[in-house]
Amino acid sequence: MSEPGTSAPSAPEPGAPALRVPLPPSAPEPGAPALRVPLPPSASTPRRLAIAGYGKMGRLVEQLAPEYGFAVALKLDEFNNANFEGITAENFRGIDVAIDFSIPAAVRRNVEAIAALGVNMVVGTTGWLEHAGAVEQAVEQHGIGLVWSPNYSVGVNAFFRLVREAARLLESQPAYGAWAWEIHHSTKKDAPSGTLLKLVDEMRKAGYARPIDMSSNRAGAHPGTHEIGFDSPADTITLRHTARSREGFARGALHAAQWVIGKKGFHEFGEILFQREEAVSSLAES
Repeated sequence: MSEPGTSAPSAPEPGAPALRVPLPPSAPEPGAPALRVPLPPSASTPRRLAIAGYGKMGRLVEQLAPEYGFAVALKLDEFNNANFEGITAENFRGIDVAIDFSIPAAVRRNVEAIAALGVNMVVGTTGWLEHAGAVEQAVEQHGIGLVWSPNYSVGVNAFFRLVREAARLLESQPAYGAWAWEIHHSTKKDAPSGTLLKLVDEMRKAGYARPIDMSSNRAGAHPGTHEIGFDSPADTITLRHTARSREGFARGALHAAQWVIGKKGFHEFGEILFQREEAVSSLAES
């Protein structure tokens, strides 16, 4: 899910430079300039986290970060990074990893600029996959690690696999047609959602070659529901995932941020989330 950065009325004028100032442990006001919080060196010093995109998801990541051993040392939004001026070597000095929950139009430039500084990343923004080739090239060129997913919910990543298996079983049953549907809050920018596109892609990879009718709705404050269905003259199979809040997305992104430190290459969240299960499966098959 992607959220544009928002701010409180006290936000600085657009284009204001990112600041490096000492602060007490409490969080700064929403919308404040990009901040770097000095931490005393010790064995228990939290990892330094940068957030690109300080909207609803960015704030939730900040709130939960201490549970995952992170201190938010830098925040970038439309007030201090409108033209990517906040992505500097000075601002990113000592940053261990960056999480991007910005907007689709900003992802490519954010990744290219942050990768050039040698900082590993987690990208949770959706709607940018037409630039996937350029993003992967930046990751490889600068030797960083990046984790991406259209959805960082553990449940949704399990749902991807359930849908893929259902499609595999039914691809040889021509009586079954398929649909794919999703609904999100009215402020979500992309439609269909990145998650729905990923679900349909999983079905195609499983061999389901018949038409899949896709539809989307945007209304209210809905955090997200995705549904895949198979229908025949004899029966209907419906698979559905409903998110109760954004918290699962933020926790998944922070889990990915823990994992990607010290790694290289372009990774999908589902790959790292189920590594243990896949290793056990491979051993069982050998």
